[in-house]
Amino acid sequence: MPSTELLIAFFATTAIFAYIPGPAMLYAAAQTMARGRWSGLTAALGIHLGGYVHVIAAAAGLSVLFHAVPPLYMAVKLIGALYLIWLGVSLFRARAQGDAALPLIDRKSARRAFFESVTVEVLNPKTAIFFMAFLPQFIDASAAFPVWLQFVVLGTIVNLMFSSADIMCVFLAGAMIARLRRSGRAQRMMQRAGGAVLVGLGVHVALQKS
Repeated sequence: MPSTELLIAFFATTAIFAYIPGPAMLYAAAQTMARGRWSGLTAALGIHLGGYVHVIAAAAGLSVLFHAVPPLYMAVKLIGALYLIWLGVSLFRARAQGDAALPLIDRKSARRAFFESVTVEVLNPKTAIFFMAFLPQFIDASAAFPVWLQFVVLGTIVNLMFSSADIMCVFLAGAMIARLRRSGRAQRMMQRAGGAVLVGLGVHVALQKS
């Protein structure tokens, strides 16, 4: 494995990146606002599992394709952006949940949030680029472990730390909406707010130059 000094720098830098508010944190918070805490947690889990696709891609060197073939990067980015916008619009159009139906709808929403978040993360090429650009800074080619294994281990640590920040956002958003849950109007407002965040994220991703 890399040297102790390199690992200390790795953990410190990862923690800084993980807890700077970013799209994944906003996405998990938006799912919580729109569908409840359980859906937010399953969304965070989906983002986490989707992140391993990029860890494996980085270990295999597949992320280099995004640098070598810019149109491929743009295509994947736009697909992901349109998907986020579609999710946001869907929340706007969804009916407010009644109290009597909450247990059943919450389970359905949680499953939906999980699969949606996996898709969102897999379709995020910037995550792939991040792993490919960030992890090599802490890879030691002279270490006993092969380079691909170092990619997998360090990528897993990064993914776990980022997910811890996502979960923190879910609980913060959940605490905020817990007091408003009895009000049907407040639920509808939170649902629309969550949809607005998702649409905003989609537009932001689509308009980014890189």
